[in-house]
Amino acid sequence: MTSGDPSGGAKPIPRPVLAWGLAGLIPFLGLPGLSLAAPELSAGCDRALGLYAAVILSFLGGARWGQEVASAAPDPRLIALSMAPSVAAWALALLPPGHAGLQLAGLAGALVLHLLWDLRSQGLPGWYPRLRLILTAGAVAGLAAGALL
Repeated sequence: MTSGDPSGGAKPIPRPVLAWGLAGLIPFLGLPGLSLAAPELSAGCDRALGLYAAVILSFLGGARWGQEVASAAPDPRLIALSMAPSVAAWALALLPPGHAGLQLAGLAGALVLHLLWDLRSQGLPGWYPRLRLILTAGAVAGLAAGALL
């Protein structure tokens, strides 16, 4: 590693992966912006933001499930644990109207917990933790903005 290489020699995030990942932040950042620009749409924006975050959390759990079942010796505990994001997302999506702040904060917390799991996991591409940090930061920022608006 050279001192001018801040990545530590790690491979870059593949461009299509980064591009689609960043595109996935559009609802996280756009919906709070729309809510701010058009306050009369705030409740609908909060609902859409919460549902989108729940879908993304389920997607992350599915990705972990897929990684585990593809291994030579799938660990039943990790298969079960990979279901937790979907169940948590579903439970948070079921919160009644009027609880958007709690829902969005819970989803942000669940995304951070999933990030911590990913950062400690083996067998993922070397660039994956960087991708997850970028995307989780954007998602959590959007969810926090939605909860506070």
